[in-house]
Order: sequence, then C-alpha cells, then structure tokens
Amino acid sequence: MLLALQDVTFEFGARTIVRNASWHIVPGDRVGLIGMNGTGKSTLLRIINGEYSISGGSLNKAKNLSLGFFNQDLLSFESDDSILEVGMMAFGEALKVEKDLERLVAEMEHNESEALLNEYSDKLHLFETLDGYNMRNKSAQVLEGLGFSTADLERPYSQFSGGWRMRVLLARLILQHPDVLMLDEPTNHLDLPSIEWLERYLQTYDGAVIIVSHDRFFLDKMVNKVVELYQQELHHYAGNYSNYEVEKDMRRELQQRAYENQQDYIRQQERFIERFKAKASKAAQAQSVMKRLDKIERIEQVDSGPSKIRINFSVDKQPGKILLTLSDVSKSFGKIEVLNHTGAEINRGDKIALIGANGKGKSTLLRIIAGTEPVSGERIPGHNVVTSFYAQHQLESLNLDYEILDELKTSGSGRSEMELRSLLGCFLFNGDDVFKKIRILSGGEKARVALAKTIISQANFMLLDEPTNHLDMLSVQMLIDALNKYEGSFVLVSHDRYFVSQTANKIWEIVNGEIKEFKGTYAEWEEYKKRQAQREAQAQQQAAAEKKAASANEQVKKAAAPPPAPVKGAGAIDKEAQKELQKQQKQFSQIESQLASLKTRKGKLEEEMGDPATYADPKKFKSCEEEYAHVGKELDRVNQQYEKVFEAIMELEAKLGN
Repeated sequence: MLLALQDVTFEFGARTIVRNASWHIVPGDRVGLIGMNGTGKSTLLRIINGEYSISGGSLNKAKNLSLGFFNQDLLSFESDDSILEVGMMAFGEALKVEKDLERLVAEMEHNESEALLNEYSDKLHLFETLDGYNMRNKSAQVLEGLGFSTADLERPYSQFSGGWRMRVLLARLILQHPDVLMLDEPTNHLDLPSIEWLERYLQTYDGAVIIVSHDRFFLDKMVNKVVELYQQELHHYAGNYSNYEVEKDMRRELQQRAYENQQDYIRQQERFIERFKAKASKAAQAQSVMKRLDKIERIEQVDSGPSKIRINFSVDKQPGKILLTLSDVSKSFGKIEVLNHTGAEINRGDKIALIGANGKGKSTLLRIIAGTEPVSGERIPGHNVVTSFYAQHQLESLNLDYEILDELKTSGSGRSEMELRSLLGCFLFNGDDVFKKIRILSGGEKARVALAKTIISQANFMLLDEPTNHLDMLSVQMLIDALNKYEGSFVLVSHDRYFVSQTANKIWEIVNGEIKEFKGTYAEWEEYKKRQAQREAQAQQQAAAEKKAASANEQVKKAAAPPPAPVKGAGAIDKEAQKELQKQQKQFSQIESQLASLKTRKGKLEEEMGDPATYADPKKFKSCEEEYAHVGKELDRVNQQYEKVFEAIMELEAKLGN
C-alpha cells in the first residue's frame, strides 16, 4: 500500500471539507477524484501532498514514497532557461553528478592522481545508473509528446504563455516519475493530440495516478476507480466514470427503496403505539415498540442532488439558409500561415465543432467568422444573422468591480431587472447572489456569468470558444442539453471530446491552411480517421511489399533466362527440376496479374470509402466495407501464395545451379 487515509477529518476555517473519510491507494490505481466545483477536491490532494494538517484521523505513507502534484500553483515558477533544461530538472541528481564529472575532467588536466581517476570512475558509474546519458532524449520526447516542436526545445521558458508553461511543468513532473502522480485538471492546457499522448503515457505508468478532471472521455479511458467527494464524505466506486454513473444510480435507487420500506415500517409501529399506549393491557408492549423505534438506525432519503443550471437559448429571428460564406480566404501572422486560399460555407442548422492541435488557427478562424479579424479574401454574411460570441477573453473583460446583476445590465439587452434575475437563477445565482462582486467569483462562476451574457442577445448564430472550461460535469451536461434544444446554429472550439460528441453534426479541421469539413458526428469522424490511418499503414506495407516483389521479379527474370550450353563433361541437367521450374515461373506470372487486379480494386474501394457521400447511403457504405474486407483477405492469401512460389523458384534455381 502506498497511501492510507483512515477516518480523516479536515476543516478549512469554519467549513468541513471531509469528515471521517477513509481511502487506500495501492500501486496500479488509476483513480478519478470527482465532485462538484467547490467541494474540496484540490484541497484533498493538498492534504495528501502534506500541505495541510488534518484535524482528525491518520494519513499514513509508505517509506520513501515520492509524490508528484500537478496544479495551477506551479505557474509561480519562473526561469530563463530553455524548456528542455526546465524539463531536465526532473533529473536533479543526475545533473549534479554531471557537474561533478565536468569539474573532475578539468582537474585531471593538471592532476592525474589515482584518487581523482577513481572518483571519476565512480561518478561515471553513478551517472550511468541515474540514466544521465538518456535524460536529454527522454525530456525531448515528453515535451514533443505534449505538443512542442523540436525548435521550441531551446526557447526560454519565460517566452511561453501560461498554458504552454503548464505543459512544460507537466513534462517535468512526468519525468520525475513519482510513486503517486496527482493531476489537477491536466487536460485544461492540452490540445487533442497532446491529450491522446498523455492517455497513452498514463496507461503504461507503473505508479498510482489520481486525476481530478471534468473531461469524462479522459476519465473513462484512464481510471479504474472513482472516488466521489460529496457532502463531506468519500464514496468509492469500481470501474471508470461511465460505470460510476450506472452504479451510483443503482445505489440511489436501492437506498430510496430501503428508505421507503423503513418509513412504512415506522408508520405502522407509530400507529400501534398511538393506538395502544393508553390501554393498560397493551401499554408495556407499546413502550417496548417505542424503545425499538428509538434504537433503529434511520436510513436517509436520497437527496435530489445538487442544483442544476437551467439554460434555455432563445432565438429572436429566423436567418436565411446560408449564414456565412468564406471564399478564397487567406490569413498569416508574419511567416506563420494560418489559412491559404481556402473557403467554407455555414448553413442554417449547422452545429460545427472546430477541432485540432493548438496553433493551427482555430480561434483565429472563429474571429474571422465573427468578423473581428481582418482577412484577405471574401467574407459574405447571410441574411438576418444575429451573432453572439463567447470566448475566454470575455472572462477577463468582465468588470471586476461590478456586481453580477450590473454586469448583465451592461449587455444592452433591454431586459428588466426581474428578467435578468430570473435568467441568473437559471445559472445558479439565486437571491442575494446576484449582488456578488465579479472580483470574488471563482473561474466557474465567471464562466457562468459570461455564458448568461451570451444568451441574452437571443442570437440565431453562436460562436463558442472553449465554453466548457471552468464548468463541472453537471454544468457541461446542462450546456449540452441546452445546445441540443437550441434552434439556431453554432461553431464551437473545444478539446472536450464528450462535449463535442454530444453537440456537433459537422467537424472542421484546419489542415495545411485549408478548412476540411466532415459531415457527421465526432464518433463518425473518429472512425473515419482510424480507417484513414489503417489505409495509410497498409499503403506503406504495400509499398514495401511491392519493392520486395520488384526485387524478386528481377531474380525470377534471371532464372527464366535460357540456361548456358552445357560444358563438355559436365553432369546432365536434371530435366524434372527444369520442368518444375518452368511450371513455377508460369504460376508466378499468374499470381502477379492477380495481385495487380486486387490492388486496383482495393484502390477504387478506398476512394469510394474516402468520399463523405458514401456515408450518406448506409447500404452503399456497408457494401463497400464488406467488399473492402473481402479484398483485404484475398490480398493476404495471394501474397502468401506469392511468397511460397517465390521460395520454390529460388530453391529450384539453386538446385539447377542457375
């Protein structure tokens, strides 16, 4: 066991975070720590990290246990070193030994004593034991996995923005390889390729991992246990997040049933007591029943759960069929080309997710669509389009000295105070909450205020840049439900794969300066990308096979050449072997023709399957997929036959001395 919390109680001022909580962490644990915003998940990680002292119970750790804690406070770190050097700080002992080796080399230039040579030899062995020779390569691999280019590695840490700095610090923590790795919202700073890299890395991590995250896709892939912090208690569930949801519903149903059964029993006993407590003959029995009721352990009724955001986007005007057309659009920032003579069209009813790696221009394209970013080419807006733009910078532009209600009044919506208070109630700002200063709000509360401002406009076209940042899972689900009921159209940028999968009917990517559109859901797009990757892998294998075949064909041609006239006195040629060779050569030619035909058919099928129109016809798509699988099997079978005949030809050739 690595860690054990036993009956732990912790109070933060007058507020209790956990009471009598127990939790055992063992090697191989992948734990998702979940709960509503503000329940104390990050505080619990700090308790484990030793930053806070517990009020009661015990916190036991294995001897020499190493802990790694990734959190927002790490941003206080400053350095002018390159990000590669910052990453290599994980190898602190190896770096120290490396400096000792440099000192010893300098000393040995003037002093070649045996003592110095022995010390140098010992340090060299220690450096190798600490994996010092690989620390630069390992650091580079992790940093590049998290989205940095090779050229970025030598850039100073101080030149990067907050989000990129967090990636560097995550890389350093990963390279330290602690026994228990605690990650507080690690995917907030990562794009999709980096999230996928982190998932692959953590799946092979041999320590324990505790993850606080609102990314349910990430939790579903990563965790084998879920611990929920709710009402100051820790509730333990086996499996991933989806299993947790199912099991929690079952637990709640069983608890509610047990509560109702107990209430029925209590009412029956209370009626008996009320009826017979005044009768002398039954008074003793009634008294006994009363004592029994006093001792019974009461089952609590299932609570209704936390309050839910009730978002309802309304549309004032119906727009035309085409909301926006981009034609021959280009955009560059210095030498960095974002868009290059590309175009796209947004139609009424489109719910588009703009996805991809950071730095590809997603937010820039969103601003171009909004008309706030200058661009070369044509941007043609549609008829009756009312646009509302939600972006992260809006959180920063909120007036910190304003009260929440005043902030909504500045939107110029013309709504009355009563209407605005009703709207804020939908976003969980009830009663006097509307008079809170923006300054004291949490990130999630500010996000809710900004979202409330977005929907006041009654826009029929919304642009949403990372709308789920700072929202907990319940709030994200409420936003999903609202967007699915929304009668307008939208383009959103998000790295939350669950959110995208539940809301978008089209996927956009920026690839080599072009806007690539996929008509379908995120799940369909993922499947399409997998098939593309498989086809590329197969194409590479096929190219290698063709190269091998070309070489083999050359050998066969040589073998097929007429044999030289026998030298006088030489042994007679094996006529049976010669006959068999000719037979195998003929068969080899037939197999080559068969392979060429199958490859041609496979290529045509790949073109059909690469056409989005194929997906619109389920029968055609199924037929293509089945035929593609059949052709693949045939290719495998004929390739095996090809190899077998080729080997037979080589053996016969050797036998005949050709």
